[in-house]
Amino acid sequence: MATTTVMQQIEELISEMPLPVLKDVQRRLTDWASSGGKEDDPYVEQQLRYMKHVRHAQHASK
Repeated sequence: MATTTVMQQIEELISEMPLPVLKDVQRRLTDWASSGGKEDDPYVEQQLRYMKHVRHAQHASK
């Protein structure tokens, strides 16, 4: 069984995110990468956690 990367997990959540969240995460990750950040940095994991929290809140409100 292959382990999914943080970026792969983020990609899997894209379809469940509201547009403002997508724009925010995209901007943050783009800025992070342009400043020399790497895909496996803790900051990217933080963005994944944020997206998971948004998904959880969406499901909880249904």
